[in-house]
Amino acid sequence: MQTLSIVIPCYNEEEGIPHLQSQLMPAVKELQQNYNVELIFVNDGSTDRTQELLQQHFGPDKNTVILKHEKNKNLGAALKTGFSKAKGDLIAALDSDCTYSPQLFLKMLSMLDEKTDIVTVSPYHPQGMVHNVPVYRIFLSKSVSRLYRILLGSEIYTYTAMVRVYRKKVIDTVQFKSNTFLGVTELFIKSLLHGYKAKELPAELNVRQFGQSKMKTMRVIGDHLGLISRIAAHRVFGKEI
Repeated sequence: MQTLSIVIPCYNEEEGIPHLQSQLMPAVKELQQNYNVELIFVNDGSTDRTQELLQQHFGPDKNTVILKHEKNKNLGAALKTGFSKAKGDLIAALDSDCTYSPQLFLKMLSMLDEKTDIVTVSPYHPQGMVHNVPVYRIFLSKSVSRLYRILLGSEIYTYTAMVRVYRKKVIDTVQFKSNTFLGVTELFIKSLLHGYKAKELPAELNVRQFGQSKMKTMRVIGDHLGLISRIAAHRVFGKEI
């Protein structure tokens, strides 16, 4: 039986931990019918009760790992920490606010055939959906995804969603530099340029129910513009991204 590691970064999520448990554990129970499931939580320097509540709701358990950054290092760094500890043949990432349902992993794993290395959720696919998310965030995310699609000549619609399933070889061979939210996109694009094959699952993106988004809009815009320029230079001049 294959092992599936699910990496879940958390930063000041004390309000949402009970909701995370209620959404995640039923999905894990179903996944365990076909996979050994390892949960890896990365507390990214939270200053609230996130650590205490993670321990209370998810530990101790032999299949659960709770890691902690002493200071906040941002999303990309938290993913790197979680990926480095993952033991799975398959490695997934999940938002702690459950804006995408953990139940999606059941369908995503069924799509991971021998010709596929990555499956990503895709709210911007023609069959995808977005509910109650601020219009400006959707506009920005859709716009950069369109630019990436054009630059890469790819059929993928969504490049900014964190919820994905990777074969371990992808995580082992593709390095991403960014420690910010951009790391999610950088890892995906570098994987595609490396030759790994991806499928996308049309999915529903919902507004978070608890706590606040940690994304800094202007910083994220600047990060994406920088990555877009590096991809263009790579396509034209062969420069490293």
